[in-house]
Amino acid sequence: MNPQVSSYDRSIAATRSSSKVLKNTYMLLALTLLFSAFTAGVSMAMNMPYMVSLGSTIGAMLLLWFVVPRTANSASGIGVVFAVTGLLGFGLGPMLNHYLGLPNGPQLVMGAMGITAFVFLALSAYVLVTRKDFSFMGGFLMTGVLVAFVAALVALGASLLGYPMPGLSLAVSALFALLMSGMILWQTSEIVNGGETNYVLATISLYVSIYNLFTSLLHLLGFASND
Repeated sequence: MNPQVSSYDRSIAATRSSSKVLKNTYMLLALTLLFSAFTAGVSMAMNMPYMVSLGSTIGAMLLLWFVVPRTANSASGIGVVFAVTGLLGFGLGPMLNHYLGLPNGPQLVMGAMGITAFVFLALSAYVLVTRKDFSFMGGFLMTGVLVAFVAALVALGASLLGYPMPGLSLAVSALFALLMSGMILWQTSEIVNGGETNYVLATISLYVSIYNLFTSLLHLLGFASND
């Protein structure tokens, strides 16, 4: 067997495999974003309270942590992905109602959506064109997310105790926006370069990054407009 031919064939097979994963990921991601928008609209129309929002978000996180990894290699994994994204969308409803109730609320929401879409498309296009490997960012991003999550819990706890920390909350939102941008780069690179071969896991990872990027930008824009 000619080793050069064999190496070439393996390269072609790997490229086709990553292209298939990328195609399936983007198709499923588009559907879950639409479904999430629908459930958010239902939540807004029903004027759901924040406690319901918190409950649906916790439910989504439990599914994300304990169910998605076990079902990612089966057909039921797609249903679980829709359940997670639907619950997160439903939990987003009260926040959107709050911002839309502000004097310039519609502009804030549309601005956050527009920036999120631009960042996602620009970063994804960069990776798809250059095919650059960002796998080196994985450990740094995971550490950063853990630090940001702990800081967010501290800010939330202080607020619940009657000692709000707006400076810390703002810093957490800014940190999450930067980290989620990095996650989009890293996750797309993993798909393109064959590091991620499961489109269910790839979809849920990109969705969570987009979701967190949007909510972080919404907080930042609200702060910038003194709301």
